[in-house]
Amino acid sequence: MSAVDSIERVVARGVVKTYGTTAALRGVTATIESGRLTLIEGANGSGKSTLLGILGTVIRPTSGDVSYEPLGDDTGLVRGTIGWLSHESLAYPDLSGRQNIELAASFHGLDAQEAWRRAEERFELGSFAVRPLRTCSRGQRQRIALARALVHQPSLVLLDEPTTGLDRSGVARLLTVVEAEVARGAAVVVVSHEPEVFRQRAAARVVLERGRVVADAT
Repeated sequence: MSAVDSIERVVARGVVKTYGTTAALRGVTATIESGRLTLIEGANGSGKSTLLGILGTVIRPTSGDVSYEPLGDDTGLVRGTIGWLSHESLAYPDLSGRQNIELAASFHGLDAQEAWRRAEERFELGSFAVRPLRTCSRGQRQRIALARALVHQPSLVLLDEPTTGLDRSGVARLLTVVEAEVARGAAVVVVSHEPEVFRQRAAARVVLERGRVVADAT
């Protein structure tokens, strides 16, 4: 991906999201920079996943705006440079892990077999990756989903509860991947119910409470 197609900074300004009479976000302003890890924290119901969904262009804010510098607000262009790991894998359960990764690579115009070879080595994908995804454990599905999310070297990486289903070695592997993505220059954003796992590595923290930013530390 060329620098022209890369996101260098994401700026959310006064973002409000309501669902009927319920306010999920109340005027959130935050800046996400490339080459660093930003941790979004808060209790259940504070708006973390809603904010991540808005940053990932899958949720439309009720008001306020998000700009992706230097790409602007062209959603189609922006989506091509986002890597998304949802709380659920959202992969095709009847395809194998390998097929899911190769399919994602093809969507981004990459050589599917070469993308698979890189993912297999980087994420230590064993024989489970050639079985239907539905037969894999939660942790195995998480590894495949992460490999798929990063297959195109996105400039904005959004990770929603990435430690779910991972054992200690899986968490260590995940942290190595996060550090490598930051070193590569990606803007990495993490929402986690285990924020202490990421705090030492986070260059910025956005703390939400009832849909408002109560702390924005860099």
